[in-house]
Formats: sequence, C-alpha cells, structure tokens
Amino acid sequence: MRRSRRLLVALALLAPTLLGFAPGGSGETISLAGSEPGARLDVTLTQVVDPATPTGPDGPTGPDGPTGPDDPDGPDRLVATRFRLENTGTAVYRDSPAPATHLLDADGRRFTGLDLPTTAGPAFPAAVTLDPGATAEGFVTFRIPAGAEPAAVQFSLDAGLADDVGQWSLPLP
Repeated sequence: MRRSRRLLVALALLAPTLLGFAPGGSGETISLAGSEPGARLDVTLTQVVDPATPTGPDGPTGPDGPTGPDDPDGPDRLVATRFRLENTGTAVYRDSPAPATHLLDADGRRFTGLDLPTTAGPAFPAAVTLDPGATAEGFVTFRIPAGAEPAAVQFSLDAGLADDVGQWSLPLP
C-alpha cells in the first residue's frame, strides 16, 4: 500500500509538467494567466513555516488552530506559506489567494489554503485587489495531519480554477 501511495505522489508531482502547469523551484517566480483577458500575475513562494502557530485568543487548540489530541484522526499541525504576488497584466486582479492555493503531501493528499493568521506573519485578506503593477505579500496557511510530509504547493488565479497552475517543490532550501 505504501508503494502505491508513493506512485500516486510521483504522479501528482509530475502532473504539472505533463499537463502544462508551470513548475518552479523553491523561491522561483512563476508567471500565471487567469481566465479573463489581461489577467496575469507573477507569483513567488518566498517562505515556508512548518509548524506555524495561530494567533488570536483561541491559541493553537482553538477553532482555528490544529486539532487536539482527542481528535479521532490525530492532532493536526499548521504550515504557513508566504507568497509575493505582482500584477503583471493589464486587468485589475481581484481574487482570494487562500482557496487558490493547495499543498500536496508525500502521500498524495491535497489541502486547500486558509485565511488564518499565524505568528509567521499576516495572512492575505479574504479578497486581494491589485492594480496593474501593484504587489502584495502575505501568508496562506494549511491544516495538515501531524505526520504529513509537505511535498509541493500549487497556486492559480480565479480562486484556483484557472487552467494555468504554478507549482513549487518543498521543502524550500
């Protein structure tokens, strides 16, 4: 069973190359197009914080933090990823970075990003608006099982529905 999971991981990590996705090395900037004319971003994964700690009054075991030891699936942990977005297109970028971002683990599971602030730094707001030439930086956080091994992060425009998808291998150096 472990061998078939590793095969799935290999296929998941190769899929971007085979399907026309834009794979990138750690810290590399990838230019991505959206579905609308003039929609284009240069996206750079600049930092990964693993584990990350949520901020706020609820702390790490609150509703926004990792699950506690009584959870039937075991405790979770948070991984925070910092991105730099630059609008290199001619249209205004209006989107939600968190649901447009996914983390893939070594077992082939896929996790969707959250607008969750952590001690790593500020999260992107739920909606980001960038005029052409403007930039924004922020974190997208993922809740993953405690034993999961992050393998890659993916980002695309249009709330994750654009055909153009960037992928960065983890861990960052």
